[in-house]
Amino acid sequence: MTVAIVLILALLAVAVVVVGAVLGANANAGAPASATPTPTETPRPAPAEVAPPATVDTFDRTAYSLDDPMSIWVVVNKLRPMNPQDFEPGDLVFVDVEQTNEAYMRQEASDAIIAMFDAAANEADLFLASNSAFRSYESQENIYDGDDTLTARPGFSEHQTGLTMDIGASSGECSIEACFGELPEGIWLRDNAYRFGFILRYPADKTAVTGYEYEPWHFRYVGVPLATEMRERGITTLEEFFGLPAAPSYE
Repeated sequence: MTVAIVLILALLAVAVVVVGAVLGANANAGAPASATPTPTETPRPAPAEVAPPATVDTFDRTAYSLDDPMSIWVVVNKLRPMNPQDFEPGDLVFVDVEQTNEAYMRQEASDAIIAMFDAAANEADLFLASNSAFRSYESQENIYDGDDTLTARPGFSEHQTGLTMDIGASSGECSIEACFGELPEGIWLRDNAYRFGFILRYPADKTAVTGYEYEPWHFRYVGVPLATEMRERGITTLEEFFGLPAAPSYE
């Protein structure tokens, strides 16, 4: 009996060990595996938006007078007559270019015109001619025909400044006509006159500002800095560039 009891107790002990092992394995199998924590990224602030640098207008609009008749920036229109009205520049010279009428301009403008005519011939094989340059008060009296959109009254003409020339093709084609703007000569002048200090004074879409119909032949000397600034800014009239009132008609 004693041996049998011992054997029974031993078997019970083994059974307890086996059951415990099985229960422990099952418990471990049901438990979730320990996960490695994922590091959390620290939020970074969005970069601040940098505003583009403001465009600074550094062009000096006071470099020359707009009123002095001897200034290369003098603005003459239907609201701004020459002062005095019979003004005549003291530095007029003969302009040595091909011309249909004897041409005189102020020295600075004359030098620029000659350079521009030479460039047209050398760069583009285009030959230009002067149709009209300086006109005195008396000459304007003879030219004025009463049509205020086509001709200026005496004392109100840019030609009296000695800074303006009506330019045409040496062939005479479309002379003093709107079709000149469509000729190679007119297109070249439109695109290159600024290089020599000239602007096309009466653009096609600015009659309400200048008071004159499209004149693709009428070029006004203002100097290279101003002509270039106006081109780069896309401003085509002196009135708009200098903030002056439009001059569609006389007072």
